[in-house]
Amino acid sequence: MVLENSNIYYIPTSLRNETMSKYIIPSNTDPPPRYDREPAFENIIVEKDTMIPMRDGVRLAADIYRPDTQNKVPALLSIAVYNKDLQSLNFVDSFPAQPAWSSLWTGCIEAGDTKFFVSRGYAHVIANPRGVGKSDDGPGGDMDLYDLIEWIATRPWCDGNIGMIGISGFARYQWFAAELNPPHLKAIFPYDPGEAYPFMDWYPGGVLHTFRYLISGYSVVHEKRGAPRQLDDRMEEAWREAMNNPDYKMYPNIYNIITMKGQIMRKFFEELVYPYETEENIRKTEQRFQRIKIPVYTGTGWYSYTYKEHMLGALNWYCNIKSPKKLVFTGPSHLERPFNSLHGEMLRWFDYWLKGVETGIMNEHPVKIWVMGANKWYAAEDWPLPETEYVKLYLHSWEKLVWHAFPKSSRTDDEEPDVFVQMPLKKTRTVQKLRYMTDPLPEDVLVIGHLTLYLYASIDQDDTNWIVVMKDVGPDYSVQTGREGERTTPSDLRERELTRGWLKASHRYVDLKRSKPWFPWHPLTKDKWKPVTPNEIYDYAINILPTANLFKTNHRICLEITSMDVPTGVSGATNVEYIPYHICSSKTVVHRVYHDEKHPSHLLLPVIPEPKRWID
Repeated sequence: MVLENSNIYYIPTSLRNETMSKYIIPSNTDPPPRYDREPAFENIIVEKDTMIPMRDGVRLAADIYRPDTQNKVPALLSIAVYNKDLQSLNFVDSFPAQPAWSSLWTGCIEAGDTKFFVSRGYAHVIANPRGVGKSDDGPGGDMDLYDLIEWIATRPWCDGNIGMIGISGFARYQWFAAELNPPHLKAIFPYDPGEAYPFMDWYPGGVLHTFRYLISGYSVVHEKRGAPRQLDDRMEEAWREAMNNPDYKMYPNIYNIITMKGQIMRKFFEELVYPYETEENIRKTEQRFQRIKIPVYTGTGWYSYTYKEHMLGALNWYCNIKSPKKLVFTGPSHLERPFNSLHGEMLRWFDYWLKGVETGIMNEHPVKIWVMGANKWYAAEDWPLPETEYVKLYLHSWEKLVWHAFPKSSRTDDEEPDVFVQMPLKKTRTVQKLRYMTDPLPEDVLVIGHLTLYLYASIDQDDTNWIVVMKDVGPDYSVQTGREGERTTPSDLRERELTRGWLKASHRYVDLKRSKPWFPWHPLTKDKWKPVTPNEIYDYAINILPTANLFKTNHRICLEITSMDVPTGVSGATNVEYIPYHICSSKTVVHRVYHDEKHPSHLLLPVIPEPKRWID
């Protein structure tokens, strides 16, 4: 049914009439209590390409979806640099949700399930910022989100209560809006949020990767290339250094971006040319934490250790803001696209904060965690979990991880180091590594939280990337003896990667004032960057991104140490989601790892000794 305005029309929704039943099998994407209520509205009024004026006259393009009712309703805003037309009902109605293992999974379709929210009494506004998509160009725009939210609040169909939804790119803008504190913004739900610290959340340990390169094809930012632009003095000098960096020259797709001097992928170009955090960025980030006043429900999934900024962003925001807050960690696989997971939890959140419905969401533990291995939900009072006991697992000879320290004045005082030699990607696709494992565990071990590898090592060049991989291996019922067939760990054991950590050797400096034993703080600033003296032994503190896993009886805890990963496709592409590879050394590097009484290399493991808060 078309209304008077040709860009406004009705879409009938498919309503679900059956009564919700309680789930018996837990879902790793939707935490208990899996809240929902009956849809109340059958028709959706759509206003496409509405041009919304900002205070300086620049207009933002938005699509507005609202229930067909004379009553005023709260509104949910989704805004990002991704094409709003990919979020439209016209598209998603013909494109069923794709799991992460589908070849058609497309990460930027993440504004949220419009039908779900509109049928339950919310308007859904999907917009693009200035200079993006159909929005106008124009300088400035610092107050656009404030103006947009206040414009929505004054519409005759809006009751003045605004929330924000959408994940990843759409979550990033929620923080920007919350900092402005527009009067009608009442709560946000930034899942898979953007970074808090601009460089270190994107590139933990200072190791550059290609995520921005891989997702660039879906940007709708207006780009006017023209001739290469003039850089300021600092960036001009850094650009000349980058042009001569042999590590960049090893990746033609990356070197191509550098040569164009910011004509394409400007943000990625700037990070390649000046791969450091700045003290000013750190200061600004910590000021941003103080400006967040409204209720926040943030989180991510365990898959996001590969994306990094989603996980580190969620944790840095959650741990540093003071407003009412909640945190969720979902399961190990990326959520479906078009995004439609977690919507029961979002509805419960916004029903409470925007509609005043007592949903019980603020009466439960603030942190919900999907625990891999157990495949159950766990509740916590805070992050990191207050009951955590940090246990040391020591690297030892013969690829062992052991639970006891090295004895003093013993035969283990001066053990030979373990060694691996990594040739560069231009010569091989083979990734060399050292691999350390515990014996089969005599009982279950629940691990939840941050991990750190304290590593004593030397290299024969002036830099390398330390890449650390945590795995769950087993079950393993074998024994290791001198008999034939029992001399080695079985080669056919199942193993699952849980998380990784990264540290560029030249970024090894640790700020002790900001650090905790389970989270050494690497500032990654230019003044703290220092090349390695070849063959000198250094103590590296390598952050491993958090995980939650139940290592079951007869499984093994496995730690791998390497320095390279490889693109899985050709021409710098990958063949799964947008999981990036890292820019590694163009030189052959000899790595020596020490483990003795003087060099007690060890993994700091966050163990939950008596699990008490499993959620049914």
